[in-house]
Amino acid sequence: MIKLPVLVMALLALAGCGTREDSLVITGSSTIAPLMTELAERYEETTGVQVDVQSGGSGRGISDTRQGLADFGMVSRALKAEEGDLTAHLIGRDGIAMIVNALNPVTRLNDAQIVAIYTGEQQSWSAFGGNDAAINVVHKADGRSTQELFLEHFGLSNDRVKPDMVIGENQQGIKAVAGDVNAIGYVSIGTAIYEADAGAPLRLLPLSGVPATLEQVDQGHYPLSRELNLVSQGELSDAASEFLAFITDPGQAGIYHDYYFLPVSR
Repeated sequence: MIKLPVLVMALLALAGCGTREDSLVITGSSTIAPLMTELAERYEETTGVQVDVQSGGSGRGISDTRQGLADFGMVSRALKAEEGDLTAHLIGRDGIAMIVNALNPVTRLNDAQIVAIYTGEQQSWSAFGGNDAAINVVHKADGRSTQELFLEHFGLSNDRVKPDMVIGENQQGIKAVAGDVNAIGYVSIGTAIYEADAGAPLRLLPLSGVPATLEQVDQGHYPLSRELNLVSQGELSDAASEFLAFITDPGQAGIYHDYYFLPVSR
């Protein structure tokens, strides 16, 4: 015979099986992660639902979502044809900017010159009107959507690139270029503007003659713009649906602007 306290505990456990989740996991793009972290904190304050945000690159976001390790993957590009098993939820837009140190006298490079730098065909800034100094090439690691889109735009394969430094997070690229007058790299436009406005000694170079600004991205003129997505697999849980509605509400647009991204509600 089952004792009454044991029976009550069993019934309570069964009842709890249908309750709403009290936590979410979101992994992926280091471009989206700082914005998502702040949105997650605001959501937690409002609802009490814990949201764990982890970076690691868009590739991780895709992989973790497929394996059921994350409720959402952060992916800072459009999904590919072979990723049709996932659903993309567009949350904003951004671009990729070429960056140099603010003390570097070079103010513009065309696409052919950037290719020559990244393939090692030109190794001195003097070839472009700069100092007689070796160019330190900063490149993104595999699994990063920023790297994928950079290579695609310039028609490069990764094995042609001759980097002096390979970085993962945007902040690593910012730090590398801000600390080296002879470095060149590429990162999120939003992140670069945010850090430059905060005092980092950076210059965003025009791309194909178009200034690297959010206005140009918004108007569709910037040649290396991209989607910012959360991706999911299968039907969303109630908690995931509510979180997605919260972060795409027009009332959150100011947070996107704080991080120099274009919200989807624009």
